[in-house]
Amino acid sequence: MTFAAYWHGARYPRRRSGRRASDHRVVIDWHSPRLLVPVFAILCLCALDAWLTVMLMRHGAAELNPVMALFLPHSLVSFALTKLALTGAGLCVLVACSRMRLFRRVPGEVVVYAVLGVYVWLIAHELRMLELATNSP
Repeated sequence: MTFAAYWHGARYPRRRSGRRASDHRVVIDWHSPRLLVPVFAILCLCALDAWLTVMLMRHGAAELNPVMALFLPHSLVSFALTKLALTGAGLCVLVACSRMRLFRRVPGEVVVYAVLGVYVWLIAHELRMLELATNSP
């Protein structure tokens, strides 16, 4: 496998739908362009979350995520890269499963938008906490 093979596959995806007419929700090579915006927004919000976490920790807050707490004391760069890598890997799985249904009811694409909503709520919460931390004596 070379980069040229990945590049060719990205430009000319083979599987845009199921193999049979009865295949409705399958893992495919081609994904809707409308997934690009929420995925990119989630990655940007993830980076903002990492920055706000560091800012809050300077004011005495603690990292509640035990996995990320392992990386934080050693290096801010490794913390940020690990956070983005884990989020990116999770997003790859969500995008690959975006045409499937969770529990036969919820479309996978809805899960991507739900994750985006959770990140928006998290950033708003962290901004409120940062405001309280900077205004307190």
